[in-house]
Formats: sequence, structure tokens, C-alpha cells
Amino acid sequence: MQNRRDFIKSASVFSAMMAAAPAVTRAQGASRTFKVALIGSGRRASAAFENMTAAAKRMGHTLQLVAAHDLFLEEAQRRCKQFGCDEKFAFGGGDGYKKMLEVPGIEIVILGAPPAFRPVHLDAAVKAGKHAFAEKPVAVDPQGVRHVLESAAAAKAKQLTLVTGTQRRHQGAYMRQAIALQKGQLGTIRGGTIYWCGGWGSVRPRKPGVTNAQYMANNWMNWAQMSGDHIVEQHVHNIDVANWFIGRSPRTAMAVGARIRRETGNQYDFFSVDFDYGDGLHIHSLCRQIPGCAGRVGELFSTEQAEISGGGKVSRYDGKEVAFEEVGNEGDPYVNEHSALLDSVVSGKALNEGEATAHSTASAIIGRLSAYTGQTVRMSDILTNKESEFYNMNFKPAALDFEGTADIELPAEGVVPLPGKPGKV
Repeated sequence: MQNRRDFIKSASVFSAMMAAAPAVTRAQGASRTFKVALIGSGRRASAAFENMTAAAKRMGHTLQLVAAHDLFLEEAQRRCKQFGCDEKFAFGGGDGYKKMLEVPGIEIVILGAPPAFRPVHLDAAVKAGKHAFAEKPVAVDPQGVRHVLESAAAAKAKQLTLVTGTQRRHQGAYMRQAIALQKGQLGTIRGGTIYWCGGWGSVRPRKPGVTNAQYMANNWMNWAQMSGDHIVEQHVHNIDVANWFIGRSPRTAMAVGARIRRETGNQYDFFSVDFDYGDGLHIHSLCRQIPGCAGRVGELFSTEQAEISGGGKVSRYDGKEVAFEEVGNEGDPYVNEHSALLDSVVSGKALNEGEATAHSTASAIIGRLSAYTGQTVRMSDILTNKESEFYNMNFKPAALDFEGTADIELPAEGVVPLPGKPGKV
């Protein structure tokens, strides 16, 4: 059961988010042009730029790309050409983002590189005084999560807006349910199951002549060092909904998982996790990436009053209709999140989603660590307990290794953690 302190804290955070993130349909005051840069110029960053452009348009503003960075220079140049930026402001290489951030006029930075780079790139953006859109997840290991929490706090101190790619928090159907839960109109969540079961992401075979660093970065969806494994990279959406609706993060994770079908990289194919939120509340997390299997993406929660399908149907056990509060935010949630970001910049009321998404990322990480090691992992093991074996259980190569002149050492493909000890059956 959620205690009063947890409820008041989560309710106040939610209320602040709701006040800061309504859908915006027209400009507040004079029309303006937002000057934006990309760090990581692949499909995610370019899609985010297009979503932000759509958000600006419906607010009566415009967007201008003024600089781009990517590990692959040609990718940054391609985005500059696509979005009308002078190609002299395209930067490549592992550390090219540092030079890019020196380009005059940048107001907002979109962080869309593989997740392993997010903590370092966010740190640089905040230190440079830029508002940021950071794709989820925001880290891949304990050290990265702690780094992001520091950057989120620094952004808050500087009154910089930090919006993350957890678009369900800007989707009307989810927001109405969250408000009803916060107000006690649907009871208290007693249990539930969250799912992301589908096929693989992109598989990009190694091309002749590329470095180890280039291969890992290009095929990042299949390397745990780059993505955090799919429980972190993809399933974090559903974990974030659970944390949001419940009002706190899990205390511990106990998990199983394995690699069965994959032919590249070093990720698991599935994870099944028991997240213990304390006070008798357990959430079952199930994620799988195996083609040809049953698929399901979503969340299902039970309270003493109702069954709640995340963003979908709410069935009260007494048969009564639920009178939801109208919140707006209809339409594309990928655009809505950028409307919230731009509205925050215009109004000067900084919106900061960094801490919440860092904790959801941390929740996914303790689930992965539990499956990899076969041990129960506490949230405190990766955030505060420096004596824990998990506190510095970080990936190599790390983001900064990609910034040197020497190539990285490539991890062995197909070799994954095996929990427990071998024994006779």
C-alpha cells in the first residue's frame, strides 16, 4: 500500500508535470524561431526533429536546425542537407559533439545517439546551458544513471528544460488514468503485469573496413553495452508507466532471462521480472524479442475497485462509469512531448523529466542485472550503496572509450552472462 509520504510526493510531482505540459495549439505572444542541434543524427534524432517541427508549427512557431553531430560524419551531413543546415556545421567522430556545442545560437539540443552515450551527451548539453530533449532510456548502467541524476539536478538549478522520450506521459488517455489514480478515484494499485513482447529491432551486419567502434554504434540495438539490452532500451516505456501510476520505483527486482535466437551482438532474448514495490505490491514485467512468437505491448493493473489497461479500458468492478478529468493532449504523443518542451522554453517555466526517467531506467537496469546474475538486486544497490557488488557493475567499453584515437576492444559476440553455478540435473 502506498504510504502518505509517497502519495503526497508523487502527487505533487505529477501536478507540477501536468501544469507544465498541456498540449499547446497556438503561439504564446510573438512567433519565434527555435534554433536546434542534433547529437546523434540517426533515425531517432531526425524523427524527433520532425516531431518538434510539427509541435512548433501548431504553436505558430518555426524550427531551424543549426548544427548536427554523429559518430559518422556523413550521417550528420545528411541531416544537415535534409533539414536545411549549412554542412559546415556538421561534426563527426566520438568527441565531435563538443565542437558542435560551440556553434553560436543553439538553444535546444536533441540527444538521439545510442543510449550508452546519453549521460555524457546530456552532461555536456547542460553544462553548455542548452535545453534538451533526451531520448529514452537515459543510461545503460548504474554509473550512467547516477550521472544523469546529477545532470537533471544541474538542469533544474539552471532552469533548463529537460524532456525525455517517455511520450506516454504526454498522451491524453494515459494522463487521465494517472490523474484518476492520484485522486484516489480508481483505488490503489495492488498488482499488475507489464509487457513488451515482439520481434527484434534493426540488425546491421558488419561491413568491410569499419572499426569496432563504428560496428557497435551502427548495430547498437543488439549490443547490451550500447542499448542496455532490450529491457532497458524498449521495455522502459512500460516500466515507466508502472512507476508513474504507482507513484514510486520498485525496491527490488528478481528476474530470469536467456539468449536463444539472436545471431548478433550479446543481448538476451527475454526477461521475466518480479518488481517488488514494497507494502505487498508486486508488478510482473515480461519482455521478449523473438520473431514468430505471440506479441503484446501494454500494461494491466488491478486495484480494489477496477482493472486498468494502460491508456485503454478501465473496468470498475461495480459496473459504474469512470468520470475522467479532461486534460487535452489528444493526437500524436510524440508531438505532444515536444509541445510541452517548447511551451516550457517560451514560458520560462522549466519542465524537468530527467529524474523520473532516470529512475525508470534504473528500474529496468536492476531487472537486467538480476537476470544476468541470478541475484535479487535492490534499487539502493545501484544508486546509493557503494559497498554493493552492483554499484559499479558498469559496461565496457564505455561512452568515453569511443572518444579516444584508439579503437575500442570489441566484446565477444554471442557470449552472454550465465547466472548461477553449473550442476548435474
